[in-house]
Amino acid sequence: MSDELLDVVDDNDNVIVQELRTVVHQRGLQHRGVHVFLFTREGRLLIQQRSKDRAASPSLLDGSVSEHVQAGEDYLRAAIRGMREELGLEAIDIQHIVTFKMNYGPNDNEISQLFLGIVNPAIVQFDPIEIEKINYIRLVELLEQMGTAEDAFCYWFVQIIQWATGKPSKLNIITIQEDIQLPWLPIK
Repeated sequence: MSDELLDVVDDNDNVIVQELRTVVHQRGLQHRGVHVFLFTREGRLLIQQRSKDRAASPSLLDGSVSEHVQAGEDYLRAAIRGMREELGLEAIDIQHIVTFKMNYGPNDNEISQLFLGIVNPAIVQFDPIEIEKINYIRLVELLEQMGTAEDAFCYWFVQIIQWATGKPSKLNIITIQEDIQLPWLPIK
């Protein structure tokens, strides 16, 4: 992967400078990220196993899409780009749920947004360079797996799921949408 240019942001999510991704992570500069959770109509969450060749969290289980927001890009466009690049999806309607701050790991400080949407599994064509495999799982089964093998999951994914299910997490909530219409994800 080429070194992408990212917006560095202050605590109010205002862009203060642009830097290469490697510099951002070397210096621990705050930047932007997005996550997309895609559910089937039956309420199963699409989760991915990251490729073993990924620089961050190789081979770990993650949400449907996790993406850095590139310089000059907004959160929604980054989420749409991530769905296209990682899952081959176009024209999926997604809803912004929450904006939060979190430390994702050493020198990885982000302000991120989570989006939710509905996906038809028949149209998903994941990128085998970025993703080892995908699976669809009910939230109750996901929580059971996280309870017995948390180290198989990306740290950030565990934290988002814990927050979404009313458990303590490391998310520092900035804003939350009050009109969420997806009953199978009990977001507080």
